[in-house]
Amino acid sequence: MHKLIKKYKIFNEFLVYVNNGKGCQHKISTAATLSAIKSMNIFDRNVKKLQKERAAASPDVNLYDYLKEEVGFRLSDRIFDIKREFEKAVDLGCSRGYLSKHILAETVKQLILCDTSSKMLEQAESTPGLKITKLEMDEEKLDFEENSIDIIMSNLSLHWVNDLPGCFSKVLRCLKPDGVFMASLFGGDTLYELRSSLQLAELERKGGIAPHISPFTQIRDVGGLLNQAGFTMLTIDTDEIVVGYPTMFELMYDLKGMSENNAALNRPLHLSRDVMMAAAAIYNEMYQKENGVSATFQIIYFVAWKPGPNQPQSLPRGTGEVSLKDLGKVIEEGAKKSKNLKE
Repeated sequence: MHKLIKKYKIFNEFLVYVNNGKGCQHKISTAATLSAIKSMNIFDRNVKKLQKERAAASPDVNLYDYLKEEVGFRLSDRIFDIKREFEKAVDLGCSRGYLSKHILAETVKQLILCDTSSKMLEQAESTPGLKITKLEMDEEKLDFEENSIDIIMSNLSLHWVNDLPGCFSKVLRCLKPDGVFMASLFGGDTLYELRSSLQLAELERKGGIAPHISPFTQIRDVGGLLNQAGFTMLTIDTDEIVVGYPTMFELMYDLKGMSENNAALNRPLHLSRDVMMAAAAIYNEMYQKENGVSATFQIIYFVAWKPGPNQPQSLPRGTGEVSLKDLGKVIEEGAKKSKNLKE
């Protein structure tokens, strides 16, 4: 087992295997992989739509809402930090309304719910008094008038978008000046336990790995993409939600139930029983807790603003009157002045 883990670390550091449909037989450098990603689609959007439709049609679909419900609640709480009433808002990739059910009519006058799945849209709910409109729309084909939206929100949907820079640019175009873009998405450390267990199992049984877990955006890349699109005053933070499961199989079953199963174009269509059993054993060995195993979901939150005439602007470089090395003295003098005023 220790030799296998060491082999996995060396493999992950230097090589990326690409699935050619018959197995993992080709290897290319990481730099070449990143270059290829920029010029090709990663996810099959039609498959992701079918996965959503299938999940929404399940009679026990509400059993798998726990994660998206929690993240939707945390994201909605950030809306109340903005002391503004929004005339027109968009929930992009709304799914079953995990965000809209926490938005109040006192904050948003009109909310447009958008998703690729018609069944998900039908099940989306909202708070009493909130005026909503439902549109079947792809996040990659955002189609609103220029400068027409006050705030665009997205809850755990953007990690399935092929062209994030293009999506961000379209969001910027739709927003009014000084409009807000607020979203949550899964980060790069999401499901690292499951990813490593499957990779180790396939390395042992097949001598190579296939992409069973979809790639996720790294937090360091989100800020750069937003700046590149033209957004300003960025606020980005990350959170981790660790969920316990009896075994690896319950985790995979729940991922399918919440329509978060793999939709990568180069995903293998089958996972052998032999590899599955080996991965479950590795998962138990490496990540077992008292009552089962754990799975980590890294959530990236961000708030970005479209430039506007009334936004605070930074002073030109070199206009500062106090050096940062004297900051301690400035704070001490301010404290003394405050004390004298009180006396």
